[in-house]
Amino acid sequence: MEIYEPKLKQSSRQLRNNSTDAESLLWAKIRMRQLNGFLFYRQKPLGGYIADFYCPKAKLVIEVDGGQHLTPDAIENDRVRDEYMKNIGLKTLRFTNIDVIENINGVLETIEKSLSNSLFVKSHPNPPFFKGRE
Repeated sequence: MEIYEPKLKQSSRQLRNNSTDAESLLWAKIRMRQLNGFLFYRQKPLGGYIADFYCPKAKLVIEVDGGQHLTPDAIENDRVRDEYMKNIGLKTLRFTNIDVIENINGVLETIEKSLSNSLFVKSHPNPPFFKGRE
């Protein structure tokens, strides 16, 4: 269940207007259903957090982290945030700014795999039966 926090709407708009270079690059590759037809939102409020990118169909959150996420406090905050997302049924993928800028194709491949896996799990909660078996 996704929870919308109206109080985060203005902060979300500000973040969209002040994207990092890495966020802008990734957004250019996934916006307008460019990635296998999946719709993504940018700077989407979810609960008490704002996800950098969110794909509702795949229940996928993508975070693009700068160096400030490498401190012990930030690592713990990110862990708590990821646990929250997991508890409301969302998967989180994290990439660094450097990952996105220097290896955008690898980042896109990882996202595509996660999108494919989420669709398989949704459409096939149990392994498919083979002909002749119940």
